[in-house]
Amino acid sequence: MHFLNLNKTTDLEPATGRLLIATPFLNDPNFARSVVLLCAYGEEGTIGFTLNRPTDLNLGDLLPELYSPDLSVFHGGPVETDTLHIVHRAPEVLGGTEILPGTYWGGSYEALQQVVYRNRCDPSDLMLFVGYGGWSPGQLERELTEGSWLVSDNAERLLFSGQTEDLWRRSVQHLGKDFAFMANMPSDPQLN
Repeated sequence: MHFLNLNKTTDLEPATGRLLIATPFLNDPNFARSVVLLCAYGEEGTIGFTLNRPTDLNLGDLLPELYSPDLSVFHGGPVETDTLHIVHRAPEVLGGTEILPGTYWGGSYEALQQVVYRNRCDPSDLMLFVGYGGWSPGQLERELTEGSWLVSDNAERLLFSGQTEDLWRRSVQHLGKDFAFMANMPSDPQLN
């Protein structure tokens, strides 16, 4: 008889540029079935952005002077939802800190103005987030031990795909056959 090991984890440790994939057992409504890109990970804590929570907003809804219907906004997380963050592939225009080869986090308002006014960047190379996910030192490690998250190094493959629908399921499936069963679990595993 073969039993499923629900406590199995990936062998990867969290790090800047990696993904956190919520397990079906994570009950926090802010992160249920979410895929989070880690942009800062270290002794001072962790910052990440939820990749699969699009809003109905575009940049012009937040900054009317920068109207751009092509630039959608994602709900990055529950912390400081009055802040705007940029993940992009345009360092020559926006600057920022490299979090993956060719992918950067950050940029100034002035640089974003140039992108919008002068069409200096392909909209598919930008992701905008309102708020972020934050973990104090040691908090994420505890959540990993509790089985709330899985760590993946598929960020480069999934990040700018433009396909946020079903991103959680595809992220779980990319982890391999040991985790594939999770992709088909109901939203509330207790109902199974």
